[in-house]
Amino acid sequence: MARRGQPRSGGRRAAPRNQGRHGERGDLIAVLARAVREVEGAAERGRVTPSVRTKFHVVALLVREEHARVKAAETMTPAQRAEQLKRLDGIATILAKTAVRDSGLLALLAEDAVVSEAVRSLKREFQEAAGMEPVAEEPPAPQLPTAPAPENRVVPQSVISRQLANPFLAPDFSAARPAAARPRRLLGWELLAPLLNSFERAGGGAPACMELPSPSPRILPPGLELMPHQAQLVAAAAAGHRTFLLADEPGLGKTAQSLLAAEVAQAFPLLVVVPNVVKTNWAREAGRWVPHRPVTVIQGNGETIDAFADIVVVNYEVLDRHVGWIGDFGFRGMVVDEAHFIKNKTSQRSQHVLELSERIRLRAPRPLLMALTGTPLINDIEDFRAIWQFLGWIDDEKPLGELMERLEDTGLTPADPGFYPAARQCVVDMGIVRRRKVDVAADIPARRIADLPVELDDKAGRSIRAAEQELARRLVKRYESAIAARESATDVEGIDLDLVRKVAGWELKDTSTKASGENVFSMMRRIGQAKAGLAADYAAQLARSAGKVVFFAKHVDVMDAAEETFTKLGVRYSSIRGDQTPSARQKHIDAFVKDPAVAVAVCSLTAAGVGLNLQVASNIVLAELSWTDAEQTQAIDRSHRIGQTEPVTAWRIIAAQTLDARIAELIDSKAGLAARALDGSDEEMQSSADVQLEALVALLTDALSRP
Repeated sequence: MARRGQPRSGGRRAAPRNQGRHGERGDLIAVLARAVREVEGAAERGRVTPSVRTKFHVVALLVREEHARVKAAETMTPAQRAEQLKRLDGIATILAKTAVRDSGLLALLAEDAVVSEAVRSLKREFQEAAGMEPVAEEPPAPQLPTAPAPENRVVPQSVISRQLANPFLAPDFSAARPAAARPRRLLGWELLAPLLNSFERAGGGAPACMELPSPSPRILPPGLELMPHQAQLVAAAAAGHRTFLLADEPGLGKTAQSLLAAEVAQAFPLLVVVPNVVKTNWAREAGRWVPHRPVTVIQGNGETIDAFADIVVVNYEVLDRHVGWIGDFGFRGMVVDEAHFIKNKTSQRSQHVLELSERIRLRAPRPLLMALTGTPLINDIEDFRAIWQFLGWIDDEKPLGELMERLEDTGLTPADPGFYPAARQCVVDMGIVRRRKVDVAADIPARRIADLPVELDDKAGRSIRAAEQELARRLVKRYESAIAARESATDVEGIDLDLVRKVAGWELKDTSTKASGENVFSMMRRIGQAKAGLAADYAAQLARSAGKVVFFAKHVDVMDAAEETFTKLGVRYSSIRGDQTPSARQKHIDAFVKDPAVAVAVCSLTAAGVGLNLQVASNIVLAELSWTDAEQTQAIDRSHRIGQTEPVTAWRIIAAQTLDARIAELIDSKAGLAARALDGSDEEMQSSADVQLEALVALLTDALSRP
């Protein structure tokens, strides 16, 4: 066979040496024997390219067909039949042994394996090389992608109401983009492997970012401002670019860029597919950056969604229930966050994402498609096949549409030395955007805290909210008892704020002596336990995309739960705790700092918040809140210290709609007071009690304000 990349058009592949076009059908076995040896050799060298997989599939198909023909042949003697079957069985044995080396080859042995056009073409060539007349095969008719409806497939009532409310809301698919003109020069060339190899061959200085236009002024909600690198991507979308592989490092604002790109592209309704841990944050960010665009979040079966919203957020875990109606909804844009989640094309979530992307591309005029990931492009480039397919740049076999046209315009083929850098640039120009923290250090603060709100699961969330209500009822009862016991007949109109503070103080004073019942400390510990798995999952995502991560927690059981999650996810970690001997502690520190395979340092907020140098990490996850801003700052400064070359981001995991969120606000307000004091402001500052007291004051005030 010809070398990988040699064209099949403009002259057929040369038949294997010493093979003529004989009339005897037995020559086919000789053709197959030579081909299977080539496949076996490639597998042994670890070079199972798409062309090798195609050849393997053709041999498997023809061996199966020839085996059936020989067994049924009436003109053969028993001895001839036995000899032919023995030769075919020898080829089948080599196929089986070779398939063990590669699971992708093993799948091609199945009778229901999909037969591609490349396989059909090569099969005809093998038959012609053996002197046979190929049997014409009709390729399957293209169909709109559909998936069998699983038992848990749902259509929320709100979606049905939207469909019935107004006939003008029905999706209009009439303006879908027509198919691109069929390319000619590169027809028959194997291109996907060279495209992927072009990234592996690139030198260290090769650009991994498309050329972006200069930022243009844009009206944003009050108090918000885009950093220059963010504004560049939005300007590209405003100029008409519609597909992006946005691979900025974590902390550079990919969420805001995506939402504003959708705004300038008018890509609404917009579908956003995300990991569960960031679902709530996407809704919050949408409310900040595009507040005039209603957003809805799909929870479970979608009973609470608003189908009239402009932005629909769904997590990977429940996508299978909703993929049916989502595919017919008429979305004009789709964002996939943490897009490396779909790298395994055999996984259900990858198949659902690719199906929805194809439906949107077939039905919507120039939709906005964005894949967000912090994973460097130079690692495991094969993982990007699914992402490129989501963006519509390729399919299973070849480049599509605009990418093929760009490759045609280079005037090169994979046989030309200049093809690889030119092909890589063609892919980058399709919409790869990659900026690192160090590249845009001037745009962002050297140290910043980013809040990541998370929704606790139903069981934990209900339990914690019930406990908060119990604590609030006890405070209200105590307040009402104090009001009733007053000797003075003078009534205080509304809520007696002085008494509220006294009741909160009594509660704190009694906390240490109470043997049972919820208090502010036990509440925060329960919230920390409920957040542990989500916080660890997010830290694992950061570690995979941005390198080493420091994970801080206050309680030992929260650290234990996080470490269990890391173990399940296959993430190696060091554990730095207060009960360790100095030598054991240093061993764990050295492992995190020096061993590239140790991705996370799980640290006690109190024991590891001081005296450590962890500047090998620029991302910190605060799984539990500290009671003081100073303790939080000390933890962050384990990474943000002299010698740190990148801006440091501390990701504070906040349990939405719980006491956790209230305490985060109180910590921030106290930090503001401290900053004004250190700055020497003449502004008179009110005295502020500790965070625990203020949290109870706020809890009681809210309870008394409710009717």
